[in-house]
Formats: sequence, structure tokens, C-alpha cells
Amino acid sequence: MLLTVVLGTMLLALNAPSCSGADPAIVAVRVVGSSPQAGNTIYHLSGVVQNVGKAKQASNVLQFVDIDLGGTGKVDSRGIPPLASGQKYTFGYDFKRSSDAGDGSSHLHFKLDFRQPSPPGSQDCSTSNDQFTLRV
Repeated sequence: MLLTVVLGTMLLALNAPSCSGADPAIVAVRVVGSSPQAGNTIYHLSGVVQNVGKAKQASNVLQFVDIDLGGTGKVDSRGIPPLASGQKYTFGYDFKRSSDAGDGSSHLHFKLDFRQPSPPGSQDCSTSNDQFTLRV
């Protein structure tokens, strides 16, 4: 089966406005493989969060990438550690759907979610790059 992945909304760090604090950004999410399982296909996804800001995040930052399937609400989340300026963190997520589903018919939305501090202030000085959509 040929897998077609269409990247939807991707706000690259190079296009984000510059700010003086930390600026975590979801810079990529992609399918790195798939495997069949009892009439379903398990899609193995890999995402990257990078601090594209000029400052490191505080050591007590508590942040996650929330995962939403097609606007139905949060289905899962992945914890992201505090990041130094320029540092990247890779997270994984396995997405299961029917093997009969058409290519590009599932929309996965990834969004940064700060629990501490709230609001994030200088720990996320630009929210323009906090979201990413992937169609599988």
C-alpha cells in the first residue's frame, strides 16, 4: 500500500517572529513507518519540538504536546522537557486506524500545552509556531 502523507499546517521556525525569551516550536511531525495489525494499520509518527528562541527555558517548565484527532478533542499527549536555546526534542506517537481508510483522510493536530507556568510568558514568547497538522 502506497502511503501518501500531506503535511498541512507547518509554521517553520525561520518564518516565526523573533523574540527575546524561549520559544519552543513544533517544527516537524512525520510518518516514519507503518505496520499492519488485525485489519488496522499502525502509523509510527515522529515529531520534533525545538526551542527557536534566544533563551533557555526555566528548569521548572511543565509542557506537553497535545494530540487531537480530527477536531474530536485531545486523545493523547507527550511530555516535553525544558529546552535550551536551539535544543531539539523528538517525541513518538503511534496512530491506529482501519486499513480501509483512504490516504489523507485522517487529520492529526499537535499543539503545545503549558501547565507551568500558566500563562507561559517568556517561556514561550511566540505562540505562532506552537501547532502542527498532519494528514495521514
